[in-house]
Amino acid sequence: MSEIVVDRIREYLGKKGIGGFFISRPVNVKYVSGYTGEDSYLFLTEDKKYFITDPRYTEQVAYECPDYTIVEWRDAYGSVPGAAAGLAEKEGLKSIGFEEDHLTVDFYRQLEERTKAELVGLQGVVEELRSHKTPREIEYLRAACEIASRAYEKIQKDIRVGVTEKELAANLSRYMVLEGSDTMPYGNILISGARTSLLHGIPSEKAVEYGDLVLMDYGCQYHGYLSDMTRTLVVGKATPKQKEVYRLEQQMVQDTEDYIRAGASIRGAYEASIRAIRDTEYFQYHYSGIGHGIGMFVHELPFMGPRSEVTFHENTVLTVEPGIYIPGWGGIRIEDQILIKEDGIENLVSATKELIEL
Repeated sequence: MSEIVVDRIREYLGKKGIGGFFISRPVNVKYVSGYTGEDSYLFLTEDKKYFITDPRYTEQVAYECPDYTIVEWRDAYGSVPGAAAGLAEKEGLKSIGFEEDHLTVDFYRQLEERTKAELVGLQGVVEELRSHKTPREIEYLRAACEIASRAYEKIQKDIRVGVTEKELAANLSRYMVLEGSDTMPYGNILISGARTSLLHGIPSEKAVEYGDLVLMDYGCQYHGYLSDMTRTLVVGKATPKQKEVYRLEQQMVQDTEDYIRAGASIRGAYEASIRAIRDTEYFQYHYSGIGHGIGMFVHELPFMGPRSEVTFHENTVLTVEPGIYIPGWGGIRIEDQILIKEDGIENLVSATKELIEL
């Protein structure tokens, strides 16, 4: 896959008339090269592939990326900007593309001082490639979702009055590792009660109480590819309002998934997601970001919302997660992870979406 990606990047650079591309975002370095360590930068030209790192990682780079020329920035150039500038000079480049939404101002200034080449800011070059998943990537994403779904079944036996959010979050992570996920930490949201209205609440020392909503937004890595799912349940007997909001949330997710197809507009998916609540008191409590692409990074292209100007395409994997969040009362979110196929969609998350009362 890496050679195909490099070829596509080179094709893009050729069309833009850019001599080289300095890639600094770690997840993009990993996607392009397959490297899994730290201190990593790529410098691609029309016919060369350089891997910039320091001496601590040269052995790992040589093992994982044997077709790259290794450049030790610390000993040879004294800095990463110096290495990038040195390579541009060596290759006689007149222009260097860089990831302008990732590089720091200080790095840019150092690079500008060291090279005569024109610096060309680029955005979304690798990210756009990442949104088109290969069969192997889809296999890994499906496995990550299966692991997370199995963990959901296991965590339910631990959710009871008196246990803290932190304890449950730790158990949930442990179950995913035992079910086969990578051991690399991946932040999970597990919150309860009124705190469930926090879209990205952090697990706390709060103990679960009878009648609480418990919201779990979590996932794992499998060969570096991520799952991301959310389920919300009730500890004890659900109240009429909890049941009502949950039913509306189920409908929001279903309406969104019924709409999504290759070629359909992403803006239209947002409109579908609010159909069930548009004329209710709960409309004011929804959040317009209803999903995102996912792969090696948890938030990738495309992003689903009312301002999107793009359409869905085949072999994209993305989350579907409209929600209702009522301050002081709580929130309910259901999140699936779907694959867009030629003839429809496949939900990679097998966990039930029915309301569970523990």
